[in-house]
Amino acid sequence: MDLHLQGKVVVVTGGGSGIGAGITEVLSEEGARPVIVARQSPDPDWLRRTGADFVQAELSNDDACRSAIETVRSRHGTVYGLVNNAGANDGVGIDRGPAAFRESLNQNLVHYYTMVHALGDDLRATRGAIVNISSKTALTGQGGTSAYVAAKAAQLGLTREWAVEFLPDQVRVNAIVVAEVMTPLYRRWLDTLPDGEATLQEIVRRIPLGHRMTTAREIADTCAFLLSSRASHMTGQWLFPDGGYTHLDRAIAGTFEKAPDQ
Repeated sequence: MDLHLQGKVVVVTGGGSGIGAGITEVLSEEGARPVIVARQSPDPDWLRRTGADFVQAELSNDDACRSAIETVRSRHGTVYGLVNNAGANDGVGIDRGPAAFRESLNQNLVHYYTMVHALGDDLRATRGAIVNISSKTALTGQGGTSAYVAAKAAQLGLTREWAVEFLPDQVRVNAIVVAEVMTPLYRRWLDTLPDGEATLQEIVRRIPLGHRMTTAREIADTCAFLLSSRASHMTGQWLFPDGGYTHLDRAIAGTFEKAPDQ
């Protein structure tokens, strides 16, 4: 299926690692011109293979975000799409206090707004698209991570709000709600646990469809579709490419085994 993304400039925050790297790779395959905006430069060989551009910026700094967008425009012209992806579960819970809570929101939420604000004219001019990468924790809770969950829930609310605000301009705004995806960050979290492999197996057992983790590629494919004209009548939606993990009763996880050959 041709997604009609050839030559379109798409900014991907945090697009050099994890899910963001998967999104950058798929956009490159589809002929788009992905531009990564992030704190750290990706591996140069990987960057060369994907053909993506990189603009360094501290996303928690408003001026740095605006400067990065100016650089993107000077190199590539008007931007068609924005993938708000950068952020991390930093474990700021109730015990950490208001200052840590505010700092976490600045790291995980505020730049979503700042980037949309900076790119608003571009998106209107191109009738482009925004994809916000959120998390199942916004809907399920997790414990010990108040700030991250607040940021992710706010991203879902902003998806609906921006979809309404951009209606006159025909700019589409959607969100992907990420559940269990194996990334280097997820792997590092498992490695901090006393028995990470046992934890992983328990998580996988509870993913209804296929009893496996979602891949970064599956998130990236969903993202590319939402950015494309193939999703031309989708806006304000939250998509869950998670094998049924968020919505299906996990008690059924072991119920449906492969049926014997008939």
